This record gives sequence, structure tokens and C-alpha cells, in this order.
Amino acid sequence: MSDQPWQIFDLAQIRQQLKGKPAEYLEFLNVPALNCGIYFLAAGSTDMQSPHNDDELYLVLSGKAQMRLDNAERAMGPGSLLYVGATTEHSFFEIEEDMTLLVIFANTHRT
Repeated sequence: MSDQPWQIFDLAQIRQQLKGKPAEYLEFLNVPALNCGIYFLAAGSTDMQSPHNDDELYLVLSGKAQMRLDNAERAMGPGSLLYVGATTEHSFFEIEEDMTLLVIFANTHRT
């Protein structure tokens, strides 16, 4: 989104750009090595993700839910940091509180 070798982002300002949909992803950085976005899931909503072709890192900024990773399940809450390898089945469920996550994709493009 920029040719600068560095950028500074204000997550509070980025979060204000969300439109209030029950499940919403807003990308704010896309460079050759990675892309970043804010992912919002309203309490009680359904996460419709499918496996990605890139490695992914989630940081829970707010909210609570369960995360299904292949056949395992884990509780996620503020401060949880989760790495998900490319092509791993994963999704949030039992979303107890509105969740906002920082998402970072590493453009690994595995085949």
C-alpha cells in the first residue's frame, strides 16, 4: 500500500474503520513478505474461514472464543497469540464476547 520501507499504524484508528458486520476483515498492510489486518467477530457469530495458503499469526486484542485447530480446541482471549501453519484447518467458535484480532499472514505460498 506504500513504497516506504516503514510505516506506523494506529490500531485504534484502524478498528474505527470496521463497518460493524458480524464477521469482518479489514486489511491495512499488504507488502510482498506479509499482509496484516484486523479481524472482527461479533459474539455469537460464525467464523467462515477455510485453510489459507500462508502461515498466519493471530493476536487477540479483545474478546473470548474457542479456536478449533485440526482436531484440537483451545480457549482464546485477550493477549492470546496463536500461530497457524499454512493449510491448517482452523476456525473460531463459541464466540462469547465480540472479538477483535490482529492478523498477520506471511506470504509463504506453499504448494
